[in-house]
Order: sequence, then structure tokens, then C-alpha cells
Amino acid sequence: MSLLEETQPTDLEQMVGFTRRRFIGAGALCGAAMFLGGNLLSRSVLASSIEAANSALLGFAPIAASSADSITLPAGYKASVLISWGQPLHHDSPAFDPSGQGTAQAQEVQFGDHNDGMSLFPFADDSNRALMAINNEYTNYRTLFAHGGQPANAQDVHKAQAAEGVSVIEVRRDAGGAWQFVQGSPYNRRIHGNTPIRLSGPAAGDARLRTTADNSASKVLGTFQNCANGKTPWGTYLTCEENFTDCFGSSDPNQAFDAGQKRYGASITGKEVGWHLHDPRFDLAKNPNELNRHGWVVEIDPFDPESTPIKRTALGRFKHENAALGETGDGRAVVYMGDDERGEFIYKFISRDRIDHKNLSANRNLLDHGTLYVARFDDGDGHADKPRGKGQWLELTHGKHGLHAANGFASQAQVLIHARLAASHLQATRMDRPEWIVVSPKDGQVYCTLTNNVKRGEEGQPVGGPNPREKNVYGQILRWRETGDDQGAMSFEWDLFVVAGNPGVHPGEAKGGSSNVTAQNMFNSPDGLGFDADGRLWILTDGDYSNAGDFAGMGNNQMLCADPATGEIRRFMVGPVACEVTGIAFAPDQKTLFVGIQHPGETGGSTFPEHLPGGKPRSSVMAIVREDGGVIGA
Repeated sequence: MSLLEETQPTDLEQMVGFTRRRFIGAGALCGAAMFLGGNLLSRSVLASSIEAANSALLGFAPIAASSADSITLPAGYKASVLISWGQPLHHDSPAFDPSGQGTAQAQEVQFGDHNDGMSLFPFADDSNRALMAINNEYTNYRTLFAHGGQPANAQDVHKAQAAEGVSVIEVRRDAGGAWQFVQGSPYNRRIHGNTPIRLSGPAAGDARLRTTADNSASKVLGTFQNCANGKTPWGTYLTCEENFTDCFGSSDPNQAFDAGQKRYGASITGKEVGWHLHDPRFDLAKNPNELNRHGWVVEIDPFDPESTPIKRTALGRFKHENAALGETGDGRAVVYMGDDERGEFIYKFISRDRIDHKNLSANRNLLDHGTLYVARFDDGDGHADKPRGKGQWLELTHGKHGLHAANGFASQAQVLIHARLAASHLQATRMDRPEWIVVSPKDGQVYCTLTNNVKRGEEGQPVGGPNPREKNVYGQILRWRETGDDQGAMSFEWDLFVVAGNPGVHPGEAKGGSSNVTAQNMFNSPDGLGFDADGRLWILTDGDYSNAGDFAGMGNNQMLCADPATGEIRRFMVGPVACEVTGIAFAPDQKTLFVGIQHPGETGGSTFPEHLPGGKPRSSVMAIVREDGGVIGA
């Protein structure tokens, strides 16, 4: 099934989003005193405190924040575990070993750890069967290893690499309508840190991608630190490599890094991952070019378990969050992407060739040819609640806009390998950590979570435009409409759909958030985003769950649902202790919502999902349904 849906015409003012949005207003009950000591509002008190619903799109009663080690949902909804870290994929795969004694070889045939972005691929000839491709972003050594510490040897590193990457699984709907994981399906597959992968596109073969193990610069081992995802109209999965530099370090304490290595975060010690200490492939003193072979978007065919994944270098190299698919007015593919690091950029790729909707296999190399662009935003109108303005897309092509050898860009391959440096050369707008991007199925507007940025206001990161707050701890959601409603346009209009905040702690201040944020629906660090078929916008958070200070009353990370037309936002789900709520997909009939719970109890305090005495917390994919069998959120 295609992610692209026919655009529905709407009132122009609604499409641009310039109208003032209504919001929930139970102001008298919003005080911070309700949250002191972690005593959060009960569901019944919360429901009675909120005025009549403004949105016909949101058909559930919002819930209170929570600090419980469980899934909290509105009345009439229930959640079950679809699959958890370590679950055997095949009948002969070893069972999960909660002691941490399991081997790397066992982990390679078990569901990966720290599940994140995901997509569902229904079978064309059977509505009760589907495949799911699910990212496994990273792993927690405290739970992965019996010793609970850093990797002690090469086998430990191998196990950590085996826990990351992507899991492809089959799911089937049983007689009662519930979706279940199918153990032993021939489609079940792990793609991990040592899986053979092909490099393609303009950077393939470049000297900067050559190593002693691969002088052709066309074959690479592994994908890891896979954050979010995309689903193409031709039925393939895009997995996005994010914090890949964390996995590298150097055995040379005096190693000097060049400008490109520095900009991507290379360091001597790495980020407490420790692979370079026992696997020379990740030692920058021995294999400096290995770093350049990661940080790409990887395309996977979930229906062909024998296929080789492909790193599509035309989409640029940076710390990819996700890849949101669109289509130009003349039928070419569009991929929107964010670079999730403070002060980095938003990108758009447009394919050279048109999508062939009648012959899907003809699109398999569509992402190897096209143009990469980066966004520049103006300062906007300075509106205190929800500023808006205009922007443009800047072409990242060798030989244009000063991207030539004299400025350090000798070829298109170098532009793509060092996309961050190229974007800086064009003076693109440095953003507050661009994370997930989604395209509305109703009007084609594009939404992007800017999760937070405590460095905003420092040198090189001015306050203004779509980044309106210094030392931004709460984040915001940016929205833009391409000129002429054509995603191939080179200009756009933008506004902020919501500015997150805490009005209970900061009433009347910028940190309180925009007018559609109240003490009943407040949140911080919006991260994941997803649209359902009816146009509801689902917001998933990965923020501070301390429930104290600036974050008092917010409880655990959560999932909210918004009406893009009215701006109303309601809290729909709260996750267990110390988790990130991430990854979202819907069954074709919209009656099951799949959502990821990543690293519950990452520093302790959780036994989710099994809640066994002394049990080990496990990242899991949850299936949420309505008890009456209806459409989620309606």
C-alpha cells in the first residue's frame, strides 16, 4: 500500500493554517498545585474539568498524566504486547534469556532491542496478513549483558551489533480480530550491524568510502543506530541511520580529526558504546573511512528475505531521524528528512524520474537519481503565540552556490558525504533538533517535530523564526505548506502548529507554550509523528520524565492526538516508567494502532511489560484496540 493518498481540497485558510486555533480551557483547574508531589489528576476529574469537545475528529476523552509503570489509555481502549526484545523469530531460534547470558548468534535470530520507527505492509491478496519492518535503534548494556557493563570482548560487541538494526516480522489477524506475531514465518528476518549491504547512488565508489576490506566502496557491513523510518509507494522500507558516530572511537589518544569528522561528532572515546575497543572496523585510527559508510538511508524490500539492503547515498549523509514520502505535481518522489542534532537542518530530496504506480518494481532505483535540498526559513512575523513566515529550498548540487573544489567540495559525492558542511555553506537555518517529519494525507502540509535545543541562543544559533525560544527545553512542532500545494516547489509558508511547554509551572510565560497547550495536555520533547487515514495527527514524546522542576506534572512519556484544523490536542496514552514512546503504524482498517515502547526503566524502576518479580524490562511493540472494535481515535 502506498503512503501517498489523493490530496483533498480544503479551504485555503485552513490549509495554510493561519487561523487562530481553539483550545481546551479549564483554566481554574490547571494550577501547578494539582501536580505537587506527583499527585496527578485522576481520569474522572480530568474529563469533568474539560469543556465540550471542539473537534469532531477526536472521539475519545483525554486522560491524565501518569507516573505508573504501565500503559494508560482512555476508557474503552486496551493494549496488548505484539512482540518484545529477544522474542525468537523462528521455531529453532533460542528462547530469550533474561539473565543476559544469551549469545550474539542467538540475538541475530531474535527480535532486536529498543524498537523505534516501524511500517506495516499488508499482503495484497490477504487482508488478514501483513509484514512489519521495525527499527531496533540501540541497546542497553545494563540489560543486554549478564555483567551489566561495557563490552568486555569481541563477542560482547558482536552481541550489541546483533541487537540493533531492523527486524522484519509477519503478523496475522486471528479469528477474534487481534493481530499476532507469526513465529517461523519465512519472511521473519534480522538486518543488523554485520549484515551485508550495498552502497548505491552518487557517493558509491568514492575514495572516501573505500576501506581495506572494500576497495570498491560498494559493499558495507551493517546498519545500526536505526531511528525512524519511511514507507515508499512501491512497497519498500526506508530505515534511517542516526547516531552512528557514537559507535566509533580511536585507539590513538592524539588522533586529530578533520572538519568533516568533527562536524559529524567523531571523538577519541566514542559515546560509551565501546565497539572500537574490540572491533577494529570502528577504530578511527585504523579505519577512518568506515565512519563515512554510515549515516545513510537504507532501503529494504520486506517481501524478499533474500534481498540485499541498499544504502541510498543520493539522500545525503547525516544523523537521519526519518524519511517522509511525498510526490510532486508531475509525479516524482519526494523524501523529507530531518537531521537530529542541535543546530542541524531539514532536507528534501526530489527524484529525477517519475514514480511508476502501475509497475512498482520499476521504481526500485528511483532514489539513486535526483536532487537534495536544504531548508532556509525567514524570521517570521514574531507572533508571540504561533509565529509564521516563509522559506525556500536551497539546492545541494556540486558546482552550484559555491559548492565547488575551492570551498572543499570536489564532487557531488563529497557534497553528499558531508551534507552538513554543504548545508552550512549555503547558510541554511539551524534548527532545534529536527526529528520526525510527516505529510498530511488530507492537504499535503508537512509537519516536523523540533524536539528541543538547550543550545538555542548561543553563537551560531540565533533565537527567532521557527526556533523562537532560547535554551529550549520543551520543543515545538513546525508546519509548512509548499507553494502551489506542490511538494516539488522551491518555496513554502510555515507556522508553528504547537509550542510545547508547562503552563502549570510557567503561567503566562513563553515556557508555558502556545495557546493550545494547557495543564491537561502539556508535554515536552515531541519526537514521533504519524497521521491516520482520517487525518488525525499523533504525537509521541521522548523527553524528561522526572515529573519535577520545568517538567512537574508531565509524568512519563506519552502519545497525544491532535486535530490539525482546530489545533486541539488530547493526551491519548501514557507509557511506563522511563520509556520513550516511539514508532507508530495502523492496521489497514484503522482499528489497531501499533506503537513502540522503547527502553522502559532505562535506568531502573521498571519491569514492563511482564511485571515479574525481579523481571527484566523489555522494549516492546504494543497493539492498541477499542473494546467496541471501532476506529482508533474516532
